[in-house]
Amino acid sequence: MARLFKIEVMPGMAWIHVPEADVRVLCGCPPDSVKHLMRRGLIRPLELDGVRCETGPNAILLSDVMVQNGTFCNLAEFPVLQMFYRQGLLLPGHPNNNGSKPILIGRRDQVAAQMQYIYRGNYGLISEQELVEAGVPPDQARDMMRLKLRFAFGHIRHPSDLLDGRALDDHEIEIKGGVTVRRTGLNRFQFGYQGESVDIDLNLPAFQTHECPFPLGNYQFRRDYFAVVHSGEGDGWDVRRPSMGSIVVFQGRIYLVDAGPNLQHSLTALGIGVNEIEGIFQTHCHDDHFAGLTTLMQADRRISFFAVPMVRATVAKKLAALLAIEEEDFNDYFNVRDLAMDQWNDVDGLDVKPIFSPHPVETTVFHFRAMAAGGWKTYAHLADVVGLGVLDAMVTDDPTQNGLSRDWYQQVAVNYLDPADVKKVDIGAGLIHGYAQDFKDDNSGKMILAHTANPLTAEQKKIGSGASFGTVDVLITGHRDFLSRSAFHMMAEYFPTVSGDHLGTVLNGPITTFNPETILYKAGQPHPTIYLLLTGQVEMLDEDSDFRAVLSAGALLGELTGLHALPPTETCRAVSFVQVLEIPADVYTAFVVRHELFSEISRLLEGREFLSRTHLLGDVVSTGTLNAIAKDMRLVSLGDDEMVTGHEHKVGLVASGQVLRMLGGAILETLGPGDFFGEESAVFDAPSIAALRTYGPAEIYLISSRLLGAIPNVRWKLFESFERRTRLESSVGFAGRPLLNWQQEYSVNVQRLDTQHKRLFATANRLLDAVEGGHGSADIAAALDLMIDYAKFHFHEEETLLRRYGYGHADDHQGRHRALIGQAQDLERKLTGDQPITPQELLDFLHDWIVKHILIEDRRYAEVLNGHGVY
Repeated sequence: MARLFKIEVMPGMAWIHVPEADVRVLCGCPPDSVKHLMRRGLIRPLELDGVRCETGPNAILLSDVMVQNGTFCNLAEFPVLQMFYRQGLLLPGHPNNNGSKPILIGRRDQVAAQMQYIYRGNYGLISEQELVEAGVPPDQARDMMRLKLRFAFGHIRHPSDLLDGRALDDHEIEIKGGVTVRRTGLNRFQFGYQGESVDIDLNLPAFQTHECPFPLGNYQFRRDYFAVVHSGEGDGWDVRRPSMGSIVVFQGRIYLVDAGPNLQHSLTALGIGVNEIEGIFQTHCHDDHFAGLTTLMQADRRISFFAVPMVRATVAKKLAALLAIEEEDFNDYFNVRDLAMDQWNDVDGLDVKPIFSPHPVETTVFHFRAMAAGGWKTYAHLADVVGLGVLDAMVTDDPTQNGLSRDWYQQVAVNYLDPADVKKVDIGAGLIHGYAQDFKDDNSGKMILAHTANPLTAEQKKIGSGASFGTVDVLITGHRDFLSRSAFHMMAEYFPTVSGDHLGTVLNGPITTFNPETILYKAGQPHPTIYLLLTGQVEMLDEDSDFRAVLSAGALLGELTGLHALPPTETCRAVSFVQVLEIPADVYTAFVVRHELFSEISRLLEGREFLSRTHLLGDVVSTGTLNAIAKDMRLVSLGDDEMVTGHEHKVGLVASGQVLRMLGGAILETLGPGDFFGEESAVFDAPSIAALRTYGPAEIYLISSRLLGAIPNVRWKLFESFERRTRLESSVGFAGRPLLNWQQEYSVNVQRLDTQHKRLFATANRLLDAVEGGHGSADIAAALDLMIDYAKFHFHEEETLLRRYGYGHADDHQGRHRALIGQAQDLERKLTGDQPITPQELLDFLHDWIVKHILIEDRRYAEVLNGHGVY
């Protein structure tokens, strides 16, 4: 009789259950994983000793990689909250509160990243100092911390106090009750119990993302002058609807209010392409409002991020914790536009006022207004808010006690009832959400009750309305053709040398709507029309492979085939409702010939055609961006067994043949046509530690890493590749054995620095392999130079971090780094001298050079950085 049970919930997520041992493991926790478990009946209501609660997991196995195919794989915030509060593991007096802690299993750095991400999700900014650094005046920062500590029951506790973190590195570990788990490969695991075993694979197939737990259908709306599209009225537990959010349309432009989980599915259902989005207004950093940010990081350009500085700081810190990046890297993906609190801000003609909202993390609600006949038209978005009864119980006139003053409470109550033409409010109840009863005297024109998984009660229905997904409230009707305006701007960007009057030649076609799943044109069938994609998304399906690219606004579809009267080589299919401008191919050809653009476009089209069929650049839709890349890239031809050199600060795309990524004598990966390398310099400006060698004749396109790193969706893919390849490099062995072993005890408890230390180990192993293998002096010198270059890069990163957080011994630490570089340069003279050192002597040197420095010097700063919330 089976004792060990496995359920495949969906690709990239599974469930392990061992009833005898009371082990229930959620394997992988992508966005909305709790909702998936609820829908599968793996979380269900229960009553214990008269107390209503839920079943669910008591352990989580994390993915080895944080990101797959552009989306987060490890978002443990809501699964942990479900264990703490809905199962009752953290509630005083609850029958499930038996002292056991939820178990978090994974690579040491992933466990640490999740701890820090949950930490920021629970508390946001954790000190008066962080609030002041985020622009809050000191007296307000003091009051905000008093309120935050009241929400936190007097203490800010790191999740490591509440969760049982288990590092699953290279050896099998026991979960409990004899249930074991071990890693069998990257993102592959095996569970065992009393002679039984099951295998788990958390890798996603190419071009596939995690499923959405609820169907949404397809909708289409007009890009109006001022309107609100309702894109979510649920919460993080609602299995029927997306979490609370809205889309504000102003002068035809698209703005989001928050980015909840499975945002891409919501945008697809509404017929919105990511490149249509002008910006996002962020209320706060909880996952049900934050987890969709990765979707926005996949645009061709940096989407504007609107928030007050303290909210922006919490979001940047939480994202940095998840991805082991610096907070400043947030600016590489978003065009940050800070808003002033409690005053109207001009956002491209739309007035926006953020107002402070009491919550466990830094939060604002938003009011929007636009001028119309008869005065202002307004929309208010109140997420998240806290019930007035809950806040009233926190009021204290003693400034030394945690809570808020009576005057502050009364101001919050007034803010809640500030009327609007349309107002959407959080009525999620409990300790950190609002109550409909608080708004029964609100004089707003239309009240929408949201942020709840429950149907509205009879009393709530008397207070406010519901709003189905995809419904629209138009506040100011537009009498202009905003789609034609968008088409003009797109073509003006593509043809910057052509006047607006002449652009009218190609802009005079009709705007046509295609229904979801409609084929616009088929591979191999001549098509007389070129389409400029204005709204929605299409997928390009390669005739000879499984390659798939999704394109959104700005894509020029069928240009190559239209210009040269050739049948298309791909099938173009609508993913959502799409609107296109039709351009007859003969008109387009005559237009480019008249303006002497035919030869330039034709020259670039071959390169663009190749780029559009690669995973790295297949989703780039901006024709101007593709042209810039096509102009920059340089083709290099290499023979068999040649080293690929001269690619510093370049990203390489394999055009033909094969290229081996190698570390020492070990082959890490075989790259074929369309694969790329060089992400280290594009994302982190760090040297590559893997060598590249051709396997047979090969052709490679080299492209400026700076050019590619400036495109958010390309940068995101480069980052994803960097993370996955770092895993391979840090675990590789030479001749069947690792030479310099990374041990758990070396961790400094700061994920980014641990990752760099592991890469430093890998460069040292490459040098050891060159010496032990008797390689020539040129190979040994190259390996040593690489190690020194990477050490300099890491030391600079480390020193910058120590100074930023005021480490008292930063100068001494920098001096020791200089000494280490001097020792490495002395080593170079020994290695190239008449009596070179032996491999064992080199191993001893490297152990002293790297390991002792980490164990003695680096671990001294860990407590200081951790004290500032850096993990």
